[in-house]
Amino acid sequence: MRRRSLLGLPLLAGAAAGCETYRSNDAVPPVVSHPPPSASAPSGSAAPVTSGGGPVPLEPGKVMLGAYVDLKGRSANAGIDLRRRQLGRAERIVHRYYSFTDQLPVSLAYVSSKSTLMISWRGPEYKDVNGGGSDKLIARAAKRMAQRKKPTLMRWAWDMNRDFYKWGGPANNGDTKGYIQAFQRIHRIFREEGADNVAWVWSPNWNSRPDEDWNTYANYYPGDEYVDWAGVSGFAQTQSPGDMFDAFYETYAARKPIMISEVSAVDRGGSTKPDWIASYAEWIKAHPAVGASVWFDTDTHPSSRENWRIDSTAATLAAYKAMSNDPLFAG
Repeated sequence: MRRRSLLGLPLLAGAAAGCETYRSNDAVPPVVSHPPPSASAPSGSAAPVTSGGGPVPLEPGKVMLGAYVDLKGRSANAGIDLRRRQLGRAERIVHRYYSFTDQLPVSLAYVSSKSTLMISWRGPEYKDVNGGGSDKLIARAAKRMAQRKKPTLMRWAWDMNRDFYKWGGPANNGDTKGYIQAFQRIHRIFREEGADNVAWVWSPNWNSRPDEDWNTYANYYPGDEYVDWAGVSGFAQTQSPGDMFDAFYETYAARKPIMISEVSAVDRGGSTKPDWIASYAEWIKAHPAVGASVWFDTDTHPSSRENWRIDSTAATLAAYKAMSNDPLFAG
């Protein structure tokens, strides 16, 4: 299922809502200065993890660069093949979206042997999981994942700290504990069905809406034993990468490998988008617990006029290719 059939538009990560196209000639905010990965951790912060990730392990010194690719006028296979030809490499992570009642894929022809599939699996209301009424559906999904016999990333009920979706805390009477209970229940059923090839990605948005204490992403954390990757999504308007991701990194990098699980930037004219990509690459280099980055590479979202593609302009593609060709990302 394409993301277009999911509820809402959790893309514009700043305070503004809606689907406007943002343009200006403002300079991209600079990356906050950080020490290089080889330097000592700053005072007051713990050293990042150097392992973890479960069935999809963190590779120290490498960042898995992947994308959700959905390009106007092209099938998924054709879009992913275009990116392979443009970048000279396969996507390390192929990201796809499925509804809770969809039959999850045992195999996908466009996921090569060099790629790992990441499934963003839509959630229902918490009561539909926690009451046991979905146990059979969850077990069927788990059995299909076990049949894949390949390491697979599972990103269940993402952006739960925003008011976009029926699986978010705001749509469930602020019941953050209900989210945790549902995540843990699904995790347990997958384990019981032998889906030990699944790596679990817990993935809030970088900023919460509503911005209230009860709705902070930390209140949704299922616990270290249930999370393989701590993921975070963010779509930049005027924010620098550090504005969006520093706090999350500082909170979880000593516990889990970090994934930037959905990311792109608004083109505000001039060189703003390619400059942001260059800043983003530098931010990742300075944060060695980041082991994966997944771009939202599409121009088909029906509620957005923004072109999130990596080739929205020649300069944008050149900036993304430069990141892809960097040895840190080229694995």
